[in-house]
Amino acid sequence: MAKENHSLTTEFILIGFTDHPVLKSLLFLLFFAIYLITMMGNLGLVALIFMERRLHTPMYIFLGNLALMDSCCSCAITPKMLENFFSEDRVISLTECMVQFYFLCLAETADCFLLAAMAYDRYVAICSPLQYHTRMSKKLCVQMTIGTFIASNLHSMIHAGLLLRLTFCRSNQIDHFFCDILPLYRLSCTDPYLNELMIYIFSMPIQIFTIATVLISYICIIFTVFKMKSKEGRGKAFSTCASHFLSVLIFYICLLMYIRPFEKGDKDIPVAIFYTIVIPLLNPFIYSLRNKEVINVLKKIMRNH
Repeated sequence: MAKENHSLTTEFILIGFTDHPVLKSLLFLLFFAIYLITMMGNLGLVALIFMERRLHTPMYIFLGNLALMDSCCSCAITPKMLENFFSEDRVISLTECMVQFYFLCLAETADCFLLAAMAYDRYVAICSPLQYHTRMSKKLCVQMTIGTFIASNLHSMIHAGLLLRLTFCRSNQIDHFFCDILPLYRLSCTDPYLNELMIYIFSMPIQIFTIATVLISYICIIFTVFKMKSKEGRGKAFSTCASHFLSVLIFYICLLMYIRPFEKGDKDIPVAIFYTIVIPLLNPFIYSLRNKEVINVLKKIMRNH
């Protein structure tokens, strides 16, 4: 019994969704279709921004990187989830768990910084339009993008690396469809206090900084827009922010639902589906369908072909 109690888990079983054969098949088809649309939408948007010179502006550079990160998030989660619908054991190794969490954390952290950068870009464009090209130069845009990826990588490595200090000797069943960090803490035989402390030290300041940037930017934008005398000017200003504001709203609603105390919650899977699968699906369509410039470029490409 002593040996059994001290045997360490190096593999986990992802419980995921239902075991009902018909429902599994339907869910597989649904999520497979979502995965294909997500990848085509996001990578198509990245390719469009890369190829079209008139989209080589700060807003679209940030948008292209956001689409790239949404693709990364989808690739980190969905393939393994789809495999597990028809896998008999649904096993994932501890190494795979850490890699999966690393890329998810990277994508979500980068999304926070990119949405904040896009909010600042809209603030400068509407509140200081005459200074836009000096305050939002391509050099600054590149520096902000590189800074985003450096900070996101460091943040992900810290939390993924700290998983190495945990030992798992209880149940090896994760009541989730991917290796999220909170279910792993619940299975740990090592006290995850240090890991949770690092979340408060590193993750919370990132959330506070990015949310504050978005809120301050939009408060300034709203005041500036309401001072405009022209209804047409107000409408144009609001339309340039509509896509970004909708994307920010969806993202942070999910984020606030996710940031809860570290006890088991019955909303883990529904909220996780939304921020790992639904948001990467919606973002390219929110920006494409609400953006006249993207639509015009698409029409031009379609006419040429």
